[in-house]
Amino acid sequence: MGDSDKLLNDLIQALNSEFALKDLGDLSYFLGVEVSYPTNEGMFLSQAKYITDLLQKMKMFDAKPISTPMVSGQLVSAHHSENFHDIHLYCSTVRALQYATLTHPGISYNVNKACQFMHSPKLIHWQLVKRILRYLKGFLSHGLWLRCSTNLSIVGFANADWASDPDDRKSTFGYCVYFGNNLVSWGSKKQSIISRSSTEVEYRCLALLATESVWINSLLCDLGITLSQPPVLWCDNLSAFHLSANPILH
Repeated sequence: MGDSDKLLNDLIQALNSEFALKDLGDLSYFLGVEVSYPTNEGMFLSQAKYITDLLQKMKMFDAKPISTPMVSGQLVSAHHSENFHDIHLYCSTVRALQYATLTHPGISYNVNKACQFMHSPKLIHWQLVKRILRYLKGFLSHGLWLRCSTNLSIVGFANADWASDPDDRKSTFGYCVYFGNNLVSWGSKKQSIISRSSTEVEYRCLALLATESVWINSLLCDLGITLSQPPVLWCDNLSAFHLSANPILH
């Protein structure tokens, strides 16, 4: 990629003189991700075919769509339910859903919850997986819209729950990072430690978000892109905000 067609053509010709190359034109489909260009200012990434194939494989293509991937406030435990009869089916479906988060960031938290029980899934966990599939059924046409942006800045958002796991009282956090107007990084993960307060949970989440922002900034520097201002991180916990802004305490 580059801003000079002549240099790009020269590079392709130079590579073609050493290796066997085939020009397939503009990117349209790659590893289950469909790429379209509705306008000249950006591209749209979708996994409609991938998700459709997954729904047909699970015999849920005719299932009734649902508007949310998880019940609000639902606490999922590793106990208090019967064992699911097919561990292989559960694991393969959850792995497929993990790949679907490439263009559906909104299910990252829910898929992360389902991943926590792959060693011993219960019926209630399988119901959680089926609800995610029903949610995707209603949003097949959704995806990521990447467009040109003159706003070269990094903005990140972080949030976490506190002691949400009823089994070990560990917390789950999530974050997303925008470069300009485009979502470029996101994730959800269960913390490896037990936090003693919501402030500690949110602060650890901010630390992870800061690390991700620094990495993206470093990548942009390697590409010759200099940001006009430092990355901005957003958090909804006032105590974590004051802790982050006060270097005297740590």
